[in-house]
Amino acid sequence: MTISVAIIGAGLGGLTLARVLHVHGIEAIIYEAEASADARAQGGMLDIHERNGQLALKAAGLFEDFLELIHPGGQASRVLDKEGNVLLDKPDDGTLSRPEVNRGELRRILLGSLPADRIRWNHKVTAVTPLGDGRHMVAFADGSTVTTDLLVGADGAWSKVRPLLSPDKPEYVGTSFIETYLFDSDNRHKASAEAVGGGALFALAPGKGIQAHREPDGVLHTYVALNKPEDWFGHINFADPATALACVAKEFEGWAPELTALITDAETAPVLRPIHSLPIEHRWDRVPGVTLLGDAAHLMIPSGEGANLAMYDGSELARAIVANPGNVEAALLAYETDLFPRSASEAAEAMQINALLFGSNAPYSLVDFFTDNQPVE
Repeated sequence: MTISVAIIGAGLGGLTLARVLHVHGIEAIIYEAEASADARAQGGMLDIHERNGQLALKAAGLFEDFLELIHPGGQASRVLDKEGNVLLDKPDDGTLSRPEVNRGELRRILLGSLPADRIRWNHKVTAVTPLGDGRHMVAFADGSTVTTDLLVGADGAWSKVRPLLSPDKPEYVGTSFIETYLFDSDNRHKASAEAVGGGALFALAPGKGIQAHREPDGVLHTYVALNKPEDWFGHINFADPATALACVAKEFEGWAPELTALITDAETAPVLRPIHSLPIEHRWDRVPGVTLLGDAAHLMIPSGEGANLAMYDGSELARAIVANPGNVEAALLAYETDLFPRSASEAAEAMQINALLFGSNAPYSLVDFFTDNQPVE
């Protein structure tokens, strides 16, 4: 029995699902709101973990391609206090436990692994309607519709598919990131480049932090973290980059200049990224013909697991479909039975990591965490 599979969202999770299904001779169609693969930048570096993300890439038959993307030295991590003192410096150990790759490049190999007609770009979902017997009709902004036996919401934090399953909506967690970049740092921003080192930087204090990562070609990609109410950021005019950067930098007065330069010398307009999450124990009752993966299923505080979990969800859902040919409900029951405790455990750990980063004992709490050989980031 052949089933039709519609995946909403061409992120890493949706692409992994489609690819693993394709490997097993099951074709799915991905519907993506963006106009093309190049419609926007795809973020920075990801650490892809042995226990989930790498397993998904192996299931997709793309592990060797993934190895070609690894950024040498990217697993290095260092923790600094606000004066710039290095409290801990962990070099890249050269293992494949959590190597760093560029998100855009990882997405590129997933896109390239699928027939071009498997992805329908410029298809923004406007409505999803149950038709009975597990079938759904999806309507798009261009006026077109599609009906499907299996509908998968891989459409991120503000999923249009999630309301079919759950009334829960993401809530602000009290922390926002402000994203900035420095370019050609080894020549033009030497002090900041030296502070960041070869991989990830965590410069922390209670309630705030400057986190950065060295990317290829001397790019320093920074996420400035502040524990502030949403309306505090609402009073900053991010349309005026200089004023916005000055407001953010004011929160770091007295910090080492090589650290604050990651804010004040930014060469791109700062981007505000409020952090939202779903409930830790987010789950739903089985609804015929529809499920979720990735952030649509378990949006959580950033902890280095989001992309890994999305890809692993995609590969596990594909595995369940392959193991239950023609029986969508058996596949979804098996997938969700494993999904819920897995995602709840990771969401709880993400909250703990957030407390290590920005809690009352930061940065020393993170140093202790690293010292216990528990990798973060």
